[in-house]
Amino acid sequence: MQHYKESTGNETKIKPKVTMAKAFKTIIWPRRNLVFIGLVLIILSRLAGLVLPWQSKVLLDDVIPNKDFDQLKELLLIVGVAILVQAITSFLLTRILSVQAQFLISELRAQVQKKVLSLPISFFDNTKSGALVSRIMSDVEGVRNLIGTGLVQLVGGTFTAIISLVILIKLNPWMTLFVFVPISIFGLIALKAFKYIRPIFRKRGEINAEVKGRLTETLAGVRVIKAFNAEEQENKVFEKGVDQLFQNVKKSLTATALMTSSSTFLLGIASTGIMGMGGYYMMEGTMTVGEFLFFTLILGFMIAPIIQMSNIGSQLTEALAGLDRTEELMNMTAEEDDENRTILLDDITGDLVFNDVSFSYDEGNEVLRNISFNAPAGSVTALVGSSGSGKSTIAGLSATFLNPKSGKITIDNHDLTKVKLSSYRSNLGVVLQDEFLFEGTIRENIMFPRPNASEERLLKAVAAAYVNEFTDRFDEGLDTLIGERGVKLSGGQRQRIAIARAILADPKIIILDEATSSLDTESEALIQKSLAELTRNRTTIVIAHRLSTIKKADQILVIESGSIAERGNHEELIAAKGRYYDLYTYQAKI
Repeated sequence: MQHYKESTGNETKIKPKVTMAKAFKTIIWPRRNLVFIGLVLIILSRLAGLVLPWQSKVLLDDVIPNKDFDQLKELLLIVGVAILVQAITSFLLTRILSVQAQFLISELRAQVQKKVLSLPISFFDNTKSGALVSRIMSDVEGVRNLIGTGLVQLVGGTFTAIISLVILIKLNPWMTLFVFVPISIFGLIALKAFKYIRPIFRKRGEINAEVKGRLTETLAGVRVIKAFNAEEQENKVFEKGVDQLFQNVKKSLTATALMTSSSTFLLGIASTGIMGMGGYYMMEGTMTVGEFLFFTLILGFMIAPIIQMSNIGSQLTEALAGLDRTEELMNMTAEEDDENRTILLDDITGDLVFNDVSFSYDEGNEVLRNISFNAPAGSVTALVGSSGSGKSTIAGLSATFLNPKSGKITIDNHDLTKVKLSSYRSNLGVVLQDEFLFEGTIRENIMFPRPNASEERLLKAVAAAYVNEFTDRFDEGLDTLIGERGVKLSGGQRQRIAIARAILADPKIIILDEATSSLDTESEALIQKSLAELTRNRTTIVIAHRLSTIKKADQILVIESGSIAERGNHEELIAAKGRYYDLYTYQAKI
């Protein structure tokens, strides 16, 4: 497989260039039996197609002059059988290969989606979700031309063209030579066009993904757009995107039009020459009318596949361009494939330690500097500080969404960068500030981490998070549909569902990122009780702006500008009258 490098800032992406040989090895060869059947069918179809011109010659040169009615009946039977064979083979080709091609597309989509979900969080931070949807759903569609009838027709067309060429040479070598010259010129033009078109198709996939990504964002943020009366602004952004797509399509259409017009011109010259030469030979008596008709019909059988091959060549070029982008995704390293991650955690205690940890999203711009603290098993560690100080980054590192640039984070004395992520995350529960709920029912969202949980466990989690306080008022109860991202619920209701989900997961480590930020005073009081139950005997990292919610934390870390400015429990920090004291007394006045 060939590769080329594309520099993107601080990292270098290696993009694969899928060759036809690579596609043959990975896609076609594993399905060689079906492809072979397809080839047999297409050859039978093309051979059957040659019967009509052959019998037309017999009709004009033998049957009609001799007025042979018996031979006419035989001729009609032969042509009828040939047409039936063509119809049957055409049906079987579509039924076998086209269905298999669609099955392959569904398989590839599933593989690409699986691969995408295995990639680290940093990948998703830099990629639009709509663009990923496009890459999963659209880029693989071109393979239908590799396994479907496209490739088989290309081979069948080549076979037909060769057979037709042999017949034409036997009929009249000079007329055949005259035709062969413009066809050869057309072939060279087509090859040049394919080389020009492939990068255009690849770029089209990128533009298409970008446009779909922006459109997805627009639809998801429609409330913000309408609130700021920004419809016109979004319309212009989308119009610019679709114009880029149009310009790209225009380029490929120009190349295709060049092939079509050159074929029309060159084949027109060939046809004109054949008429002249054929007329001359018939007037000279060296060619019969039947032979001339046979020649022109067979010539059509040779030219039609060549024209068809140019179209199929375009489709195959588009398929390879899509596979380029698919291969690019499939070559990315999954989180679980990190060969340094060899430690499998079974039953953890929950001792989480940060040892001189620093982190930066961009080179030279540290977000955290030399963070060290110990969160013993079963303890509650609260992170407080102003916005942008680094609290959420510490939570992200604790959840293994991020990896430290320097220093070490350990769980039960195991380096987190060497632990299999699935084994760690199976012991992890996270409640985020902007909690995500899936479209569906309240029940489905709570049971998301444990889909096979018993009804008893579910109801305990519901009661612990006080979800039943509002679901009891719904006609459908826990089976109430909540809409996309839980749009039909209030912020507090969504947050309580998220907490119930974490309670049901029964993790050893809990990360609460502003878990009570969306709650009113009454709901917060209810949630504080459930959180006390949730955090009991579990290592907990809490981020909170409401300092009143973390008075009972075992330790409080005051984070300022990426460093720990103060540490201690509530009483110790109040007595120190430092940054925490200022924050707490300020909130108490509000």
